[in-house]
Amino acid sequence: MSKRYLYPLKFETIFKEKIWGGTKIRDVLGKDFSPLKNCGETWEISGVKGNLSKVAEGVLAGSTLPELIEEFKGDLVGDKVYEAFGNEFPLLVKFIDAAQDLSIQVHPDDKLAKERHNSLGKSEMWYVFQADPGSSLISGFKRETNREEYLQYLNSGKLTELLNREQVHPGDCFYLPAGRVHTIGKGLLLAEIQQSSDITYRIYDFDRVDDEGNKRELHTDQALDALDYNAYSDYKTPYKKRLNEVVPLVDSQYFQTNLLEFTTGIIREHYERDSFVIYTCFEGEAELQTEGLTTNICMGDAVLLPRKFKEVHIRAKSGFKMLETFMP
Repeated sequence: MSKRYLYPLKFETIFKEKIWGGTKIRDVLGKDFSPLKNCGETWEISGVKGNLSKVAEGVLAGSTLPELIEEFKGDLVGDKVYEAFGNEFPLLVKFIDAAQDLSIQVHPDDKLAKERHNSLGKSEMWYVFQADPGSSLISGFKRETNREEYLQYLNSGKLTELLNREQVHPGDCFYLPAGRVHTIGKGLLLAEIQQSSDITYRIYDFDRVDDEGNKRELHTDQALDALDYNAYSDYKTPYKKRLNEVVPLVDSQYFQTNLLEFTTGIIREHYERDSFVIYTCFEGEAELQTEGLTTNICMGDAVLLPRKFKEVHIRAKSGFKMLETFMP
């Protein structure tokens, strides 16, 4: 039996057909989702029960994320992360292709999700890297409201009049704390980093029906206690694009994410960081080199760098754009 050791890990992609899914996962990212008719989401790194990521290559091929955490503990995820989450992996990394609008929805926070589902809540971020002209999305309310007014608008079919719609372009970033009403609009291809949870309360689904003529279930009552009825001035995450520099995007209590857009290479030092690091590539190609190990990363890949690797050389092959995510 080969000796088992850690290295930068790639996982088998989990493909999800969706009522609103399209073909950009194949046409733009080059990922073959056959025999599915479409692909709305790929789950690239997941510890969600029933959807456990398996290592794609190397001596650990076939092992699931929880199995690896049990085996390597802090060397894989970081001592602090292991102490807090045990064998549960705390984040979920996806690519999402919306050929049609997703349902209007909300996710519960940690407290509500724990009470109702014995799960983590779901705060998330979106980084849009391809957008059809005129694409938009919904994030939050356009003005402060309350449960009673919200229900009036919902029941009269006018909910969208209360919601904040944003025009979207490639490079836009949105952080969506649990409780924020939202939907991804048609024409958007994005990377999603989120807490490890698959709990969604569907509020309105545009009266869509599936192939059998059935509407999807709505969760009107569950959503009422989950919603944040406040309005905010800054739904889109502000940042300045800078080439060949590390640009901070999201700094939350659940995860931190930087944008790396490089034509050259960079050495990333993670000595002070007691966490794994995830690199999610959406353009170009690079090599990750650490302690004599080399891993290729290209558009559509997500690579998990175990905590034990304190330094990684990212060498550009053709220039690259990727997200760098770790636990705070």
